[in-house]
This record gives sequence, structure tokens and C-alpha cells, in this order.
Amino acid sequence: MSVPPPSAAEGVRSGPALEERPDAGQTAAKDVAVTESEAKGTVVADAADAADAADTAATALAATDAAASETLEDYTLRFAPRSYRRWTPMVVATTALGGIAYMADFSIGAGIGLTHGTGNALAAIAVAAAVIFVTGFPLAYYGARYNIDLDLITRGAGFGYYGSVLTSVIFASFTFIFFALEGSIMAQGLKLGLGLPLWLGYLVSTLMVIPLVIYGMKALSKLQVWTTPIWLLLMVGPLLYLVTTDPGTVDRFLSYAGTDGDGGIDTASVLLGAGVCLSLIAQIGEQIDYLRFMPPKTPQNRRSWWTAVVMAGPGWVVLGALKQAIGVFLAVYILAEVGPAAATEPIQQFRGAFDAMLPSWLVIPLAVVLVVISQIKINVTNAYSGSLAWTNSVTRITKHYPGRMVFVLLNLAFALMLMETDMFSILNSILGFYSNCAIAWVVTVATDIIVNKYVLKLSPKTPEFRRGMLFAVNPVGVVAFVAASGLSIAMYFHLLGDALQPYSPVAAALIAFVLTPLTAVLTKGRYYLRRTDDGIAEALLDPDGNPSATTYACHVCRQSFERPDLAACHTHDAMVCSLCLTTDKTGDHLLPPEPATA
Repeated sequence: MSVPPPSAAEGVRSGPALEERPDAGQTAAKDVAVTESEAKGTVVADAADAADAADTAATALAATDAAASETLEDYTLRFAPRSYRRWTPMVVATTALGGIAYMADFSIGAGIGLTHGTGNALAAIAVAAAVIFVTGFPLAYYGARYNIDLDLITRGAGFGYYGSVLTSVIFASFTFIFFALEGSIMAQGLKLGLGLPLWLGYLVSTLMVIPLVIYGMKALSKLQVWTTPIWLLLMVGPLLYLVTTDPGTVDRFLSYAGTDGDGGIDTASVLLGAGVCLSLIAQIGEQIDYLRFMPPKTPQNRRSWWTAVVMAGPGWVVLGALKQAIGVFLAVYILAEVGPAAATEPIQQFRGAFDAMLPSWLVIPLAVVLVVISQIKINVTNAYSGSLAWTNSVTRITKHYPGRMVFVLLNLAFALMLMETDMFSILNSILGFYSNCAIAWVVTVATDIIVNKYVLKLSPKTPEFRRGMLFAVNPVGVVAFVAASGLSIAMYFHLLGDALQPYSPVAAALIAFVLTPLTAVLTKGRYYLRRTDDGIAEALLDPDGNPSATTYACHVCRQSFERPDLAACHTHDAMVCSLCLTTDKTGDHLLPPEPATA
């Protein structure tokens, strides 16, 4: 039976916000204990059963209470409602691009350039940027259009409700690996500028982001908007000065052959370098963590909406590739002075650049300011996005919501451990290995959206993420991802021969691209949706194609949510929100599967 939408006269019948109901837990417990006989004035005979029911209700409500504060939890596991998305497209884009201030690009570019030469490095950077842009576009569009994060997109794009736990862990590892990398760079700056030992610098760079990341999008948007102009000035200024005052630096940069190169373009060197750059392909997940707060796309804001999505979605890689090329330039510029080991450190690169244009007393302070601003801008994003990914995974598996802050601290602990074990010294090896998993994941999801949804029409175009609507595991994405990542990692570690090792990122992309539509055809797309009808009469999308803003009350947590975040509950002839479905340990609120069609 479909649940009708609320009439204009009735509006939405829901209780007040939890913040206004300090007795919410007691009320919910009493409601469960009250039976029909009590309503007629009789006394419940079995007090023990009533107490158990009350405890169950109180536990369920406590789980949803943890997610009730939008300021703290920022719609961690769910669709971002229109009522919360009050930023303009350009504010969202600026906030998303603020996270691209990270300094790792300079190290990545420098490492590739010093090893393989400038020509191979620039070719590798260009190849990786093209792949990242093409695969990132459909993901960014879906995140901004349907206001869901990459994990929720992945669920409905070939992986299933529990199958996407695999990719959530991959993405969470991306965030703490790059947090550790950026924290290492900041510690190097603090050592140079303030004399702090590295171990203490690692700790400082970890702890300082906690106050900033607690309050999610509201705090991050202000931080990124205000710090971006300063960061751009400090980054671009010295480069322009060097190029205009000493043109010979450009010639030396372009002619640098590298320690393993001969000055020419070598396919193996290009692919090895591209593999390192492609470790950043998962950055699109962090971009979508912001893009999901885009306002609805309308005829009035169509141009600014698309500009923001392209610029802050796949467009992030344009700035990333430019920074990698600058990293090669600066490393070659300071190589003779500091040596190859230090030339990959951004603090040394910018110290050398500032030294050419500023008084000596100002050089180190400005270099340290640049590094600190960059590290804060990206690591609040790493900590924020990592907490979302861990929370998504653990809540689905345990059906218990522990709160996002628990995973902020967990992510930071992993990052600090990597920093203290000196991961910076083996940076390119870590990123080369990780890129195989990241490429397999992103290419699989992008292929499902582009090919399976729009070409083969085997995958539903409107993304689905709610428990009960999806199968637990969809072989389309899981098979493609496991095969692509497994075989490419075997190639990376020389298990299939030395000659194939440089081609592991190519293998990851090609295998994922081929297997995703092939598996969809073989399974006839039958494992995407467990149900096609969520039991609510009103359409999921409004006439403009945006998620509907009509609100309904969830009968479990007694809060109001917008239409895409709920499904019908046949057991209680009511509606239930996506988080209460996630934490439903008995499956009492799940809709039954639709009968198989012949």
C-alpha cells in the first residue's frame, strides 16, 4: 500500500526537533509500553515485556539522536536536504576547491620529474589529468544533482548496499594517507621555521584540525573562502617572479633528463609517473562531499550551477596538474643547492623561490605560512571526508551509529601512525600501490553511470541508496572492482613479470571499464534494485528533476525528512528515514522484496 503525500491542508505531522524535546527518549519508551488495553484504562499484564520493548525503543531513539544535530553530524549517512543547502553554487565551488590547496602535488610532481625527467613527468601528469577529468565528471554531476556523497552514489552504481563497504574503506584509507602526507609536509615546515622536532610537528599538525572539522560544512565554507586568496598569492607570486626575471630557469626545467631518463619520452616512464598521479583519482570523493550541498538546478541558476559543478568537480585536476608541473619546476630550480632528497620537499621548494625575491629575514616565515595554510585547508577536508567514509561503513555493518566524531579521531590516529613511521620517504611507492585500487573503483562507478545507465539502460538512472531498496551485493561493480584492483596490484608487485609492471594503472582502468558493462549484460541488470517502488505515492523528483523537498515524519525517530530520505514501512503503515533503516537490527521496517518477474 502506498503512503499518500500530505495534503496542503494537513501539512506534515511531526514532532518538534529533538533539541526541543529533552524528554524524547522517555516519551518514545512510554509510547511503546502503552498498549491498547492501557488506552482503555487497563493495566499491562506483562510488565517485563513492556520494559524490554521500552528499552528497545529507547536504544533505537538514542541511535538517531546522535545524528539529529546537523551542525555536528552534517548529514553523514544520508541525502542532504534542500532546507540545509542554502549556499550559492559559487560558495560551494570555492569551498570545494579550497581543499585543493594541498602541497602533496608539488612533492608528487617533483618526485616524478627528478626520476624520469621533465618531458616524461609532464606527459605523465597530462595523461593522469585526462583520466581523472573524464571519470570524475559523471560522479560530480550525480553528487551535485542528487545531493548524495560518493558512497551513496556507489551503492546504486553497481555495488549494492553492503558491496560499497569495500570502496568506503578504500576512500577512508585515501583520506588518512593524504592527511599523513600533508601533515609530514607541515612538520617539515615547522622544523625549518620553528625548530620543532619532526615527531612533535606530526602531533601538532594532527591535533590542530580537530576544532575546525567538528562543525562540518558551515565552518569549512568560511575557512576555505577566507584563506584561498592568500594561498593563491603565496603560491603563484614566486613562480611568476622567477619566470620573468630569470628566463634561463625555464630552459633548465625543460631540458632536465632525470636520474633514470635520457631526455626523451619513454612509455614505461610516463605510465609509471601517471600511476603515481592517478592515486589522486579518489580526490573526487572529497569534492563530492562538498558538491552534495549544491542548491537545486533551475532554469534561473543553470549557468552558474554547471560552472560550479565542472570547476569544483572534475575541474579540480586542472589546478592539481598545474601544481605538479610547478613542483617539477621548483625541484629542478633548487636541485643544485639542496640535493635530490630535499628538492621534493615543498618547504624547501618555496624557500628557494622566496629567497630569490624577498629579504632573507622574510623568506622562511612566508614559506612556513604558505605550508601551514595549505595543510590546514586540505587536512580539515581529509579529516572530514574520512570520518564520513568510516561512519558509512561501520554503521551499515554493525547497524549502530557511533557518531562521526569517533571516526574523526580514528582517521587522525591512522594518519599520525603513518607520519611517525616516516611514510614521506617512500611516498611514490605508497601512492603507486594505492592508485590501482582507487582507479578500479572510480572507473567502475563512472562506467556504470555513463555506459550502464545511459547507453545500455541496465542500471536505473536515478541513484538509489536506501536499505531495502537495494540488493546487499551487486556483482556488476563488485566483480569489476575486485578483478581490476587484484590483477593490477599483482602487476604492480611484478607478479606477472617485470615488463608489465609499469602498465598496472592502465590494466586497472581497462579491466574495470570492460567488466562493468559485461557483468551488467550477463546479469541483465537484475541485481541493481531489490524494489522499484518505495511505497510513497509522491514522485521522488520535482518537475525540474531535483530531489523533492516535501517533508514527512519518520515514525521511529519522530523527525521530519525530505522525500528522498524516506521509504514506506508496511509493518507500521508509516514512513521511516534512511538512517533508521540503516540501524534497524531486526529488519522490522524494511519493505519486502518485489516478486521476481518471469
